[in-house]
Amino acid sequence: MFNDSWLKLLQQNRAIAVIRANKIELGCQMAKAVAAGGMQLIEVTWNSDRPAELISQLRRELPACTIGTGTILTLEQLQQAIASGAQFLFTPHVDSVLIQAAVARGIPIVPGALSPTEIVTAWMVGASCVKVFPVQALGGVSYIKSLQAPLGNIPLIPTGGVSLENAKEFIAAGAIAVGLSGQLFPKSFIEAENWEAIAQLAKTLMLDVFERES
Repeated sequence: MFNDSWLKLLQQNRAIAVIRANKIELGCQMAKAVAAGGMQLIEVTWNSDRPAELISQLRRELPACTIGTGTILTLEQLQQAIASGAQFLFTPHVDSVLIQAAVARGIPIVPGALSPTEIVTAWMVGASCVKVFPVQALGGVSYIKSLQAPLGNIPLIPTGGVSLENAKEFIAAGAIAVGLSGQLFPKSFIEAENWEAIAQLAKTLMLDVFERES
């Protein structure tokens, strides 16, 4: 079943690089940099420049990576994303129509939720797992910990408050994976096109997460 392989992929990688780029060329370089650092789960937000084209390009140029998309708000965007080759989908909200459409196509979908009610609702409708966003609004790591007793059967991916310093703590608290954006792509590094420095951040993140897990 596609969901089992998706969950296994998350457990094997633990971290998703979230790319939001105002130029497609920039998005491509950002993706290649984190891939060079060992990250294999890459999300291109749909509000990036020419996201469908970027997803297709990354599928060709980074065959070892799994390329998905996020910030999907409408059914039309979801269909365009799947047509472009997106291998997983994130939304910032819970929408049963989007969830069911993705499930029907066999594409993992991870809706954004915050409260226990939203998280359970997303899961019951068919979400592959649930993005807890923005996690810092309700206490960060401690909130993920507190959800484990009642909702430990639901795989959670915190974003919006995950940093290079606390990513390992979210995993230890019970998250199946974490999503990072700005922390992996400091503005100064992007402006200087310092892709080696970004690759090193990705490498440090992956080593830290897995070292603390073992």
